[in-house]
Amino acid sequence: MQQNNVRTYKYRVGKNTVIVVKIQQAATANSRTGNALAANQADVTILAKKRRNNLA
Repeated sequence: MQQNNVRTYKYRVGKNTVIVVKIQQAATANSRTGNALAANQADVTILAKKRRNNLA
């Protein structure tokens, strides 16, 4: 993996919040003999934040 750039944006549409994740990656591979495979794969996990209830 040579380069990795991740940007996240939050938009609000009515009552809903939309998350946009932009991922730009670049990978290269080389070999003297045979085939080379440059893997350009991303694993994205979005977890919801736990809400704290303030009980007074």
